[in-house]
Amino acid sequence: MKEIIDVGLPALKQPFSWAVKAPLHNTSTLFTAHGPVRPDGSINTGSVDEQARLTFANLRQAVHAAGGTMADVTQVLIYMTDVQDMATIDTVYREFFEPPYPNSSSAGAAALVVPGMKLEIVAYAMVPQSA
Repeated sequence: MKEIIDVGLPALKQPFSWAVKAPLHNTSTLFTAHGPVRPDGSINTGSVDEQARLTFANLRQAVHAAGGTMADVTQVLIYMTDVQDMATIDTVYREFFEPPYPNSSSAGAAALVVPGMKLEIVAYAMVPQSA
């Protein structure tokens, strides 16, 4: 049975949960997606490094809320509106992850839902069953 994790970010207008945890043997799989959303629900549309730092900080907040650490993240999917931003995103990524790094995939997107939003991520983690 899935469990919705309260990550401390505001509810969005979309039918969306910030993080969902599903049990699997002695651990749980955490499914989560993030962008540069501030605690008040507004979107940071500044520089790509600001947006990336906030996006990965939101991921860390969700993983911690589910009882895990960033070392528990197994895969990160990165969507960006300009593939030239990948080097900057990779630099910020290294601030949040250490080797061995999660599996990762990156893709360019023509646009994201909010104008000015430069990246969005989807991540999966294996976290303890009880937070």
